[in-house]
Formats: sequence, structure tokens, C-alpha cells
Amino acid sequence: MRVAIIHYWLLHMRGGEKVLESLCKLFSQADIFTHVYDENGVSATIRRHTVRTTGISKLPAARKLYCSYLPLMPFALESLDLSGYDLVISSEAGPAKGVIAPPDAPHICYCHSPMRYIWDQYHVYKSGAGRLAKLTMPLLAPGLRQWDVTSAARVDQFVANSQHVQKRIAKYWRRDAQVVYPPVAVENFSPAPLSEREEFYLWAGELVGYKRPDIMIDAFNRTGKRLVVLGGPEKARKALAAKAKDNITFLGKVSFTELKSHMARCKALIFPGEEDFGIVPVEVMASGRPVIAYGRGGATETVHDGETGLLFEDQSVEGLLDAVERFERSGLADADPYAIAAHTDRFSEQNFLAGMTEVFTSYGVRPQMSLDQIREAAQ
Repeated sequence: MRVAIIHYWLLHMRGGEKVLESLCKLFSQADIFTHVYDENGVSATIRRHTVRTTGISKLPAARKLYCSYLPLMPFALESLDLSGYDLVISSEAGPAKGVIAPPDAPHICYCHSPMRYIWDQYHVYKSGAGRLAKLTMPLLAPGLRQWDVTSAARVDQFVANSQHVQKRIAKYWRRDAQVVYPPVAVENFSPAPLSEREEFYLWAGELVGYKRPDIMIDAFNRTGKRLVVLGGPEKARKALAAKAKDNITFLGKVSFTELKSHMARCKALIFPGEEDFGIVPVEVMASGRPVIAYGRGGATETVHDGETGLLFEDQSVEGLLDAVERFERSGLADADPYAIAAHTDRFSEQNFLAGMTEVFTSYGVRPQMSLDQIREAAQ
């Protein structure tokens, strides 16, 4: 069987690339198609596959400016020749599902998110864009939306990474989707005894606008409680650090060992943004610590309010301050770390592989790893 996997771009190992890596385990001989590719930024599992790029990769400074070429991506995808492939899998968060599959080849799309920057987050992205982008986005977005909806009809089966994304697929594309949670390497994290817990709250991840680190900094400036911030990019880190008080420590990007240590020893993770799924909260809970999260998006599916964390409804400084105070009164900081960690087993790679295997099997496709092999590999 010839399998083609289409992924939007391959430059780093983030959540979407972890999904691709797991799909590669199911189909070890699959060919990968992507707009731009940096082999030094991806895992050995992905590098073992044949990776082909679209015409976008030939454009000036494509690895840095790939987002600027978004309007050209529909043409690049439709130019891919997938003749002879028996199965097409698209990994969708930017335009990836728009390929034209052979008539007899099932097209399965694993959707991380419909493109935020042309749908629900359009005005957020536009307000933070540069001068040229602010001028061009209103001109280009309508055409991209039309193509996005039209190309959704080319997919035989959508699989969403959360119920939140499932609803957005129904809203924007008018298509049903099955939910299979993405693979989280929960086995790489481990709880620490309560005696090792320290009195600091934690932020871990990218300091980008939609994750709302601004709310967090303003809240902890006012409360005076200790906060440790892990992650970049450097420009955003410096801007936030400039207005932060002494109780807030910025460590930038740290090693995986240090990341795990902070996750296992923190009082709780602060998660004030709306995510489609949100891997970091699952990693922190796998480390035995609770999460204080905005009660929208994927956090409502991964965090059990009152058991493994606390959800708050008001996405504001006052809302977060109130949530922290409620958290400290709740006793959740002293919850059993091992019970919190056990809750994350359902987000393991084994469950992702099993769920996707069932999807493929329903279309008469047998992955190279059987369900029994998946279970054996996890033991």
C-alpha cells in the first residue's frame, strides 16, 4: 500500500509534528508532503521517510516567510501529483487538506484546528499583524475562506483532536468529525511527593498573544505571589519581563530535565488562554500537579474541575486573580499527585494509535502496527 501524508510545514517538533511522528509509526513506508522542510528541526522518525516539498519551498526565504505565502498554498497543494497512492492522510492546522486525492484513495484528515487566522481568531491576528499584513488580510481572507470550505468537501473522514475542534469543524465546514485525542508522551513525566512541592506557580510554553500571558503578568504583579515563566520567544520574554515585578522570574527556554523538574514541583500551572487541545496542561498533570485554566477550549476536556485543577470563566486579570484565590482555598494544591497523574493515561500515544487504527480500519486500511502490537509496545 502506498500512503501519502500531507503536513502543513515541517520546521520544528511541536504538537502537530508529534501527531505526524505517531502516524509515521503506523505507516513506516509513507511519503510525506509539506510546504517547507528543515530536516534538522524534526525527529529521526520523520527523517527516515521520503519528504517532498511543494513549490512554496522554492520561494525566497521560504523557511522564514512561509506564513506570508499562505495565499499561494492552495495552488501549491492542488499541484501535488498523488497518483498511485492508496491512502491520503492530511494533518491540518494550516492548509493541508486541500490536496486532490486519487478517486479510489480514502482521504482521512486529522484536524488540529481549522485555520484560526481566517476564522475565529481573524481579528486577533489582524490586530497584531504588521502594517502590510493589516492591509492585505481583508483582501485575501474572503478567498481563502471560500477555498477552505470548498476543499473540506474533498475529505472522506475528519478526525478532530478535541470536542472543541469537532464543533469548529461543524461550524465552519459543516462536516462531522470523530474525536481522537492527540498523543502526549505522558510516560516521560513523573510526579514528585508533596513534600517536594514548592511555593511557585508556573507558566510553560510560547509567550504568544492568544495564550494571554499579559493577563498572567498583570495578575501576579498585583498578587505578589511567586511565578516562574518558562519559554520564549526572546522578544516577547523581554517585553513581558520589562513590566514584571520581582516576584516573577523568567527563565526562557530550558532543558527537558529542568522543564520536568519545574512541572513536578510547582504549586499549579497557570493557563489563561484558549487552546484547541493544550498539551502543556496534560504534561503538568502527568507530573502530578494541578492546572488553573481558562474554562474554554481543550482545557474543559483535559482538566477535571475541582479534581485535577480549577477552571475559571472570566478571561481577565480580575478573573485570574479570583481563580488563584479560589484555588488556594480549595486544597487542590495538596491533592494526591499520583491520582492527578493517573488521570492523563487516556491521552497517551497508545490511545492515539489505537483510535486512529480504528478509523483507518473502518476504511479497509490496515496500518503496519496492529492493535496488539500497539499494546505490546506500550508495556
